[in-house]
Amino acid sequence: MAYILLYVDDIILTAFSDSLRCSIMALLASEFAMKDLGLLNYFLGIHVTRHKDGLFLSQHKYAEEIIDRAGMSSCKATSTPVDTEPKVSSTSGAPYDDPSHYRSLAGALQYLTFTRPDISYAVQQGTLDYGLHLYPSSVIDLLSYTDADWGGCPDTGTEGARTLSFHLDKVVL
Repeated sequence: MAYILLYVDDIILTAFSDSLRCSIMALLASEFAMKDLGLLNYFLGIHVTRHKDGLFLSQHKYAEEIIDRAGMSSCKATSTPVDTEPKVSSTSGAPYDDPSHYRSLAGALQYLTFTRPDISYAVQQGTLDYGLHLYPSSVIDLLSYTDADWGGCPDTGTEGARTLSFHLDKVVL
């Protein structure tokens, strides 16, 4: 068994055995100009660190780059990822001076939260050091929570969090 993750011209390839991985690499290299960068280290803004029990995935560097682009590098980090102030309405405050810059930052934060649903609410508070630990496991049920503060929107007044539940046939690390 092998898994290939392809995004534009970036590829992650993992296989059940090194010989299978090498044969797939050879087949791909016969069709495309490729370079084997070795063990996975950084992919699409996600830094991968190996430890004795598994992997740690972090977007610390990517999040710092977003903060730099927003001109907020000198801001103080928060001690809690939870909003401690009242919510801001879409009608409060003055319009942003540079809409294209704002849209670029919003898109970057959207990507950050799409790839990290566990911090989708907390990302607005500056949670740079959070990450995802991956360990081998025999557990085949995955429970995911999203829209953690969906009910706190002052404009819509909607309530509730959503829960997604999946059953996996096999978990491979």
